Amino acid sequence: MGDERTTIASVGIDGFNLALPQGTGVATYGFALAQAVRSLGLSVEGLFSVPVGRDARMQEILFYEAMGRGLPPRRGPAWLRPILHRAAVARGLRVSQIPESGRIESAGFVDRLPRFDRLLSSAHLFEHAEQHFRRTRRFLELKVANPPSIMHWTYPIPVRLAGARNLYTLHDLIPLKLPFATLDRKRFYHRLVERCVRDADHIVTVSESSRRDIIELLGAPEDRVTNTYQHTPMPEVLAGEMADVEAIFGVRPCGYFMYFGAIEPKKNVARLAEAYLSTDTPHPLVLVGARGWQKDEELRLIDAMSRRAGRAGARIIQLDYLPRRLLMHLVRNARAVLFPSLYEGFGLPVLEAMQLGTPVITSNRGSLPEVAGDAAIIVDPYDISALTAAIARVDRDPDLRATLAQAGREQAARFSLNEHRRHLHALYSKVLATPPR
Repeated sequence: MGDERTTIASVGIDGFNLALPQGTGVATYGFALAQAVRSLGLSVEGLFSVPVGRDARMQEILFYEAMGRGLPPRRGPAWLRPILHRAAVARGLRVSQIPESGRIESAGFVDRLPRFDRLLSSAHLFEHAEQHFRRTRRFLELKVANPPSIMHWTYPIPVRLAGARNLYTLHDLIPLKLPFATLDRKRFYHRLVERCVRDADHIVTVSESSRRDIIELLGAPEDRVTNTYQHTPMPEVLAGEMADVEAIFGVRPCGYFMYFGAIEPKKNVARLAEAYLSTDTPHPLVLVGARGWQKDEELRLIDAMSRRAGRAGARIIQLDYLPRRLLMHLVRNARAVLFPSLYEGFGLPVLEAMQLGTPVITSNRGSLPEVAGDAAIIVDPYDISALTAAIARVDRDPDLRATLAQAGREQAARFSLNEHRRHLHALYSKVLATPPR
């Protein structure tokens, strides 16, 4: 990659999603981004919103406590917070560099927290930034000593890092494309992403589908929006370890279908369950659902359908959040992964399943056909009969499953670490070669 050390030097990445104990798709993106940046030979700096205090002896301890348990709740009455927010912003937010002594037992974070060359945190930074944007409709400017060459925000966060080129990743515009399917406050979200487009040194996204949306819906200039795609890191122990899914989860290898991801309206889980229950397959459906909007309502609907299906009700197994290592073992051993989402900016579950050689049935909306290519069965997510037929076809045809598994591995190779780092290097070089905004 030549001279990237002298032209870029270091890249900052926010911890907005990385700090969530149970993770998100954006957290996986942040982890993968840090891995790709480091593979370029660049320094990686993390910027978090964790309150770690002024005592250097306690800062590392408090940081890792928050990584494991979540951010501590704010103290004091709610009415006082706007006053405290304005006072904090007026006097300038303090940024602490967290010492890394090596004394913390951090091995449990290896699959979700990147290795940073410099770790920074400013107490409640992201909350302050949101309040500041609501009040002024401007991004909060943050100053740190020796800022990185590029600050790559993994989410539309209303902060600008002074002295750095600020890039913002907009994974999708789902609140504007499917406004009925998210709880985002639409006016606020629209102002926020419009301001990102206006003020950013560059906008990054992860599919051509999302890039088109950003250009068409937000009026972004085409030369200021770049699709880098992404890769998905697998837990290091996965390659040399075989988990006994029957002993752990009560299902046999290749003997169950699987959905994993948030359980919320846009994921289309209720239609998926209806289609599955319409088949005569003896193989159960395992739903691994992280917290999401209307999760309880969606699961109640699935329970009601299961009861109507009589004995078939026992065929749906519901699991909550799983650590990534166990989740990927379950994916690798599934008969097929079913992911008929109504819309995705990228669709990580599809890539993760193909990377592990698991057949995929997915939808023809958003970026999903782009990610799946010809390596999956693609259906209209609103057409329950088509989804039912696809499940039955994959269930009964071992040759088709073998073909999909092989094609999936080949398609997944198009979203490798090397491809991701190549796109990033071209993007960062381009941004630094143009005048800052």
